[in-house]
Amino acid sequence: MRKLLLTASVLALGAAVMPASAETVRWARASDALTLDPHSQNQGVTHTFAHHIYETLVDRDVEGNLIPRLATEWAVKEGDPTVWVFTLRQGVKFHDGADFTAEDVVFSLDRARSDKSNMKQLHAGVEGVTAVDDHTVEVKMSGPSPLYPNNLTNTFMMDKTWTEANNAVEVQEAGSTDDNFAVRNTNGTGPYMLESRDPDVRSVLKLNENHWAETKPAVTEIIYLPIADNATRVAALLSGEVDLVQDVPVQDIERLGSSDGIKVTTGPENRVIYFGYRFGDAPLKSSNITDKNPINDPKVREAMHLAIDRNAIQQVVMRGQSVPTGVATPPFVNGWTPELNEYPEKADVEGAKALLAEAGYPDGFTITLDTPNNRYVNDEAISQAVVGMLGQIGIKATLASRPITQHSPLIQNSETDFYLLGWGVPTFDSAYIFNDLIHTQSGHYGAYNPSGYTNPELDAKIESLETEVDLDKRNATIAEIWAKVQEDRVLLPIHNQVLAYAMKDGMNLDVHPENQPRLYNVTFGE
Repeated sequence: MRKLLLTASVLALGAAVMPASAETVRWARASDALTLDPHSQNQGVTHTFAHHIYETLVDRDVEGNLIPRLATEWAVKEGDPTVWVFTLRQGVKFHDGADFTAEDVVFSLDRARSDKSNMKQLHAGVEGVTAVDDHTVEVKMSGPSPLYPNNLTNTFMMDKTWTEANNAVEVQEAGSTDDNFAVRNTNGTGPYMLESRDPDVRSVLKLNENHWAETKPAVTEIIYLPIADNATRVAALLSGEVDLVQDVPVQDIERLGSSDGIKVTTGPENRVIYFGYRFGDAPLKSSNITDKNPINDPKVREAMHLAIDRNAIQQVVMRGQSVPTGVATPPFVNGWTPELNEYPEKADVEGAKALLAEAGYPDGFTITLDTPNNRYVNDEAISQAVVGMLGQIGIKATLASRPITQHSPLIQNSETDFYLLGWGVPTFDSAYIFNDLIHTQSGHYGAYNPSGYTNPELDAKIESLETEVDLDKRNATIAEIWAKVQEDRVLLPIHNQVLAYAMKDGMNLDVHPENQPRLYNVTFGE
């Protein structure tokens, strides 16, 4: 029923409006932002939408380089390597006309690192934030932290006065149904202002005429349309009802690229697609093995690794639009090596069966595989393929497919035995992966580690990365951590995504490595 409603909404839009001018872009993708609270969810779709309304201190360009945004300069304080000093852009105003000052930065960073924020792990090393004057902020770290600015590319700045006045100081907790004013309303400094929003159906952004940038965007209005059904999303582009499709189904890339009036831009994404599972002695909730947890046996995890034919997934499911991998990090990221990336060229079914038998499961076992169906490129189809591959060695997986809005809480609340997830790395450093996916779930760490995997020695090494200034020593620690992660098969990586954006002719938009297209960078013309 939901699919029918979405389809109807797009068709109604097409009937209700004239063809878009060069100033209006109707932007369709598979899912919607999970919330408007900018510190609630560390999730790519949510960040992508927010980047048009809110702004960060620093940003990344399409080459992956750090660039100024609300901070014009940043440097370690002279004489104190534990303090970062940020010089703020002057003349910036929030959408309601209030001045952007250092007090807003102090408030925003404190809010982002509060207990309920899903961004807190990025600020685990922060001891305090201080406004030196209206345009200077000092961030005191627990020790030297040479890479801290890399952690700020998705931490958005809020208006302290507006947030307090609307009782939205407490962050909406990820995975919960908590509500606050900031979940449904916005007041950023970004190039666009929220005009209307109907979650999962349609949101409209209008140009912020008072934005600080000297050059105004060519796009003056954005109509954002979450369309979960692939065929409907592509049909909307072909009919001219939308101008940009961000999540292009791999099976349609060639057809769209050869269609009159449409062009397709492709590029690698800084994101790995992987499977996770539950560790620990407690029996799995979804398995027929009721006295212990088969996943907890390393032979079972190795068997699952051997059973996956990543090249077949690339060729058949992804139509060539993926890069198979044996490690849960993309090549963009500091710590990746060709040796870590090794994986079986084809499935070793007999070897995997032998390992299961050695582990005491000659007949395999049952388990439920939770997958999103509208978040990553062909996510449900990837999971279906893995179900078939595991079935060949006796692991009988039942697929439970859901929209990302229902899938994410399963991860965040540790309510899944086996799951698919994708992980982008905005810091371009392995510590971001370790902090969220590998470290024991506690405090600022392990926000997306529902598996119960814990290794105190590894935790200590992960935490040391925050303040290690000797980069050679730091990289050696990263290599040690990856070696243990691979040995324990903590995660089951499949591939790195390749992205495709399809758009009307005359519209130019580069593929962003974080899959965060910025429509204020769109140009029109040949």
